[in-house]
Formats: sequence, C-alpha cells, structure tokens
Amino acid sequence: MPSKKIVHLTSLHRPFDTRIFYKEAKTLRNEGYTVVIIAPDKPGGQVVEEIHLKTIAVASNRFIRFTHTLWQVYRIAQDEKAALYHFHDPELLLVGLLLSIQGKIVIYDVHEDVPRQILYKHWIPRVFRRLVSGCVAFVERIAAWKLSGIVAATPHIAQRFPSNKTVVVQNFPLLDELTSPTTPKYTVREPVVVYHGVITVTRGVKEIVQAMALLSEDMYARLVLVGEIIPHDLEMELRQMPGGQWTEFMGWQSRDEIKKTLSKARIGLVTLHPTPSYLDSYPVKLFEYMTTSLPVIASDFPLWREIVHGAGCGLLVDPLDAQAIAHAIAWLLEHPEEAEAMGKHGRQAVENCYNWEFEGKKLLEFYEKLLSKKALTRRRMA
Repeated sequence: MPSKKIVHLTSLHRPFDTRIFYKEAKTLRNEGYTVVIIAPDKPGGQVVEEIHLKTIAVASNRFIRFTHTLWQVYRIAQDEKAALYHFHDPELLLVGLLLSIQGKIVIYDVHEDVPRQILYKHWIPRVFRRLVSGCVAFVERIAAWKLSGIVAATPHIAQRFPSNKTVVVQNFPLLDELTSPTTPKYTVREPVVVYHGVITVTRGVKEIVQAMALLSEDMYARLVLVGEIIPHDLEMELRQMPGGQWTEFMGWQSRDEIKKTLSKARIGLVTLHPTPSYLDSYPVKLFEYMTTSLPVIASDFPLWREIVHGAGCGLLVDPLDAQAIAHAIAWLLEHPEEAEAMGKHGRQAVENCYNWEFEGKKLLEFYEKLLSKKALTRRRMA
C-alpha cells in the first residue's frame, strides 16, 4: 500500500489549498503514499514537503478554465499513471469520468452543495440558474454511478450520493496549525475583531462593517478583514460605509499570516447570510477560531446553534441585523473573562471532536478500501 501513487486534481484551487495540501495530501504522505497535486499556479513543477506539485497556468477567464485548463489537467493526470485519482471541482467531472472509463480508481471530493450554490452565482444570468443547477445535479448523479467513490465535506452533501460509495470527511481544522506558544494573553490583547475567508456580500461583510459604526468609540474596536474580496469593487463600497474607517483590509494572506492575525484578535466573526448553501454547511473558519481559543459570533442557524451552544464557545446573532452583531461584539469586549472562557471551551471542543486527526483516519480507511477492492478484482481476473 505505501508504494501507491495518488494524484489530486484541481482546476480551481491553488496547490497549497488547506484541505487539499495541508490536510489530505500531507495525511497521505505521512502514511507512505507518493502524492502528486495538479493545480493552477505559476507553470512548472516542484517538490514541497515530499509532495510533488505539477502546476499549470491560472486561467484568465472561465471559458479558458473550462476548456484549455481541463485538457491540461487531464493530460498531466494521464501521464502520472497513478493508482488513484482524487479530483476536487465539479468542472472536472468529465475528466474524472474519462479516467474512470479507462479503469482508474477515481474519487470526487465534493466540497460544496454545488447545485444549490449555482442558484446564487452572480455571473450566471438569473433566468438560467435553475436550468444550470439541474444539469449539474444530473451530471453529479451520473458520475456518482460510474466513479469509484465520493468524499463529501458534510453529512448534508453526502445525502445526495449513494451511501455505499460515499464517506463524509469534514473540513475540520488541524489541531496545531494556527496555534502558537507565543500567543499574547487574551485579556491584554487590543480590541480586534477578525473575519477571515472569502469576503462577499452573502458572507455578511456589509453588516459587520456597519456594526463597527454602531459601537461606542470608547471601545477603540477595530475590524480586520483577511481574504479576497469578491467582486473587487466591493472594497471601495465598504471603505465608504459607516464603519469603514475602523476596518482594516488585509487582502489574501498566507496561513502563517492568518495565524499571527488570529493570535492578536479578541473575537472571530462568521455571520454568513441564511442562504440554502450556508444553512447546512460547516464553516471552516468557525472551527479555526475555536482552534485558536477565540470566542465566536456566528449566525443563528439551527446546525451552528448545536455547535456553538453545545461547546459554549460564543454568541449567536441574526446575521442580517448589524445592531445585533454590534451588541454581541460590545458584550464580549466588555466581558473579557467570560469571552476568554468561551474561547477555551471552543478549543476543548475541537480537541475532543472537531479536528482533522479524526477525519484524516476516515480518508485513509476509504483509500485502503478502494485500493484493496481493486487489487482483489485484478487477482480474480489474473
């Protein structure tokens, strides 16, 4: 088993994507597998932490990504002659099916409920969204019948696929990735509130900026936004909003920089809007805040309520109510001892349940099952 080569394919994510590189690929490498990642970046090849990166040019637009990029990913994947192929984007379904037809073991890693998400994609004309959503759902069903296995990022996503070939591998954090022994004591930190991740309107960025304007100036609170803003002209609008003057826009940052930012913060925000794709999701940033012992302010969704109330790690709010968000921020800043205790409760919950160490074992067992099944089939045919 350790001599097997595994290839991860993505046409959308960068090679150092947290789930793909730091969690899945490194877990496989530590188990003795040879791991290759095909991903968009500066074209070339390199070996990082014993993981082989085969990178292709980043597509300048979606048409190129859906055509030329897919062809490049498929061509490189074929050349690798791997024991198992693991792809991460719905646009690679055709590539996965082609490899499967050739007798390869192929896994589809479903990060999101894509048919639901399409209903809210701004770049797809509204009149076509339901049609595109239905087509993607149909293709996924066909692919699930042909592919070797499905890795679902949440139990909700797993419900859409055959249970006999699906495993849930949740995107819980690595226990020590974002923690540091030099983290300042909680009660001496500045009143910094942080959000990290992709920044969009539906992820609640306008409401959290507005909330900053509703806080007393005596608090000296500051909001730090870490991540890419989509669309890019949204940043100018946010800067001009009430609260924009107390907001710092850091843009995309490395994992090390994110670690530094979280270590200086007092509160982690995850106030996504109640869209269907978020209501049933497990937001990675929620668990990453918990990992770093930050108290959280989260959207009051039923699923999230179970996590936050169950762990006693923060406060829940209506994400569409800037005043409610401001009130929660003010309460945590004015009650540092209670806030610190919430952060510790969150960390304990991650150590006991919500961590990648448990999920990585499920992934390894799934790989072993598929590879063993393939080996048995070959022996019977010999």
